[in-house]
Amino acid sequence: MKIIITGAAGFMGSHLFDYLREQGHYVVGIDNYSLGTYKYSGADGVIHNLDLVKDKKKLEKFIESYKPDILFHLAAWAHEGLSQFMPTHITENNYNAYLNVLVPSIRAGVKRVVLTSSMSVYGGQTPPFDEDMERKPEDVYAVAKASMEKTTEILSKVHGFEYVIIRPHNVYGPRQNMADPYRNVVAIFINRALQKKPFYIYGDGEQRRSFSYIDDVTPYLAKAGFVDVAGEIINIGPLEEFTINQLAGEVRGNFDSHPASIYLPDRPLEVKHAWCTNDKAERLLGYHTSTTFSDGIGKFVEWARQEGHKEPKYLDELELETKNTPETWTQRLI
Repeated sequence: MKIIITGAAGFMGSHLFDYLREQGHYVVGIDNYSLGTYKYSGADGVIHNLDLVKDKKKLEKFIESYKPDILFHLAAWAHEGLSQFMPTHITENNYNAYLNVLVPSIRAGVKRVVLTSSMSVYGGQTPPFDEDMERKPEDVYAVAKASMEKTTEILSKVHGFEYVIIRPHNVYGPRQNMADPYRNVVAIFINRALQKKPFYIYGDGEQRRSFSYIDDVTPYLAKAGFVDVAGEIINIGPLEEFTINQLAGEVRGNFDSHPASIYLPDRPLEVKHAWCTNDKAERLLGYHTSTTFSDGIGKFVEWARQEGHKEPKYLDELELETKNTPETWTQRLI
C-alpha cells in the first residue's frame, strides 16, 4: 500500500518514516522543514518540501495524484504552553493544516488515517487518563487537537474511511529538537546541561508526567496503520510517572557538572499532573516498553553529546505578550 507521512523530517515523523521503509512499505513524506531537519530526511527516501498551510493547492495536487492508501499525520506545532501566546499560529498549523491534508486525502480515496493527537485533550482531569474520558482541553493547542479528533470522527462517518487516533505522551529521544526553547523539557534540560547552565523550572517542579522513549512508541504507531483497530482512540505511554524535579536529577546524573535549578512562576493553565493508562494499547497493539526512564535519558544524552549543544531559535515576536508570558521567553533566558 502507498503511505504518506506528514511531518516526516521531524522527530517522531522521521523515526516512523525510517521504520516503515525498513519494514518494506512504500512511503513518501511531507515536511516544510520549519521544525524538521534535512538531516533526517532519509538517505534514499522521498520527502516533499510542502507547507500544509501555505502550499495548499500544490498539496492537493500531490495527494490527488499519489492517491495514498494510508495517511499518518504527524505534522504539528506541538507547543502546548506557547499556544496561549500564539493562538492563531498554533491553530493554523495544527487544525487548519490537518484539514488541508485530510480533505484531499479523502477525495483521493484514502483507506485509513492514523492521527497523532495528544494527551493534552484530557485537560486537568484526574490521572491516569483513559480513553473513555471526555475531551476537556484547557489550552489552545489542546482545543486544536480535540477538534482534529472530532472532525476525523465526523468525516469518517460521512465519507467512509477508517481512522485510528493515537495519543502519545511526552515522547523524547534522539532527533528531538534541542533548539526549541518553547517545548520538550527533556531536550531543553539536556541542551542546558551540555553548556553547564542551570535548568529553569516552572512552579515547584512537582508536576508529574510519564515520559515515552521514541523506540517504545514508533513500532506501535506504525502498527496502528495495519491491524484491526479502526475507530479506536489509543493512549501510548508508560505507567510510571516522574516529577520534573526527578527528571532534572536524572539528566544531571549523566553529567560531571550538576547544573542548579532556578524556579520560576507557574505557566498559565499548565496541567499539574498528566499520565495515562495503557491497557488498551497492550490489548490492541501488543504495546510494552523496553527502555527504562534512566536508560532512555542516558541514550538521549549520548546522542546529544555527539550533536553538540544547539542555540535556541526564538520566534521574532509573539502574538500576545503580557505580564503572564514566561520570562524565559520574553528575556530569552533558555
